[in-house]
Amino acid sequence: MADEDQTTEDQTTPETPAPNGAAQPQQMPQMNILGQYIRDLSFENVAVQKGQVMEGQPDINVQVGLEAKKRSTEGQYEVAVKLNVTAKVKGGDTPVFAMELDYAGVFAISNVPENQMHPYLMIECPRMLFPFLRRIVSDVSRDGGFPPLNLENIDFVSLYRNELTRRAQAQAAEAPKV
Repeated sequence: MADEDQTTEDQTTPETPAPNGAAQPQQMPQMNILGQYIRDLSFENVAVQKGQVMEGQPDINVQVGLEAKKRSTEGQYEVAVKLNVTAKVKGGDTPVFAMELDYAGVFAISNVPENQMHPYLMIECPRMLFPFLRRIVSDVSRDGGFPPLNLENIDFVSLYRNELTRRAQAQAAEAPKV
C-alpha cells in the first residue's frame, strides 16, 4: 500500500500567449505520491475494558484535521490527515471505542502556481490519501471487535472553505477595534 506510486497524467492545455507574444503551452498540475505512512495510531476499546456489552448502533463522531508542510527537497510536500473517531452508546455518554489516526503522504508536486498551492495541498492531496485511510479505519475497528467502520466520503473542499471562514472570523475578532 505505501509503495504504490500514483501519478496524474501529463497533459497540456491549449497554448497561451507568453508576455513576449510567442505561444507557450501551459502545463497541467502534476502530483506523484512518493510514499504514505501511519505517523500515529491509537485504538482504545473502552467497552471491553469496562466489561460492558454494546447493544445496537453506536453514535459515531468523526473529527478531521489537515496539516501540510514543505519538505527540504524542491517540489516535495508532506500532507497529513488527522482523524479522531469516537463511538458512544446511542443516546448516552458512555464511550464504546476511541480511535486516533494520523496518516501522512509525501507528494512531489509541479506546475501548480504558488497562489494555488495551499488549497491544492489541503484538498487534492488528502483526497488521494483518503481511500487508504478509510481502509485502515475499517480494518482497525473490525480487528478491535466491532463491525468495520466505513467512513463516508469527506468533502475536503467544504472542509477547506470552513477553515478559511473560521480563520477570517478569528482574525476579525482579534483585530483592534477603533
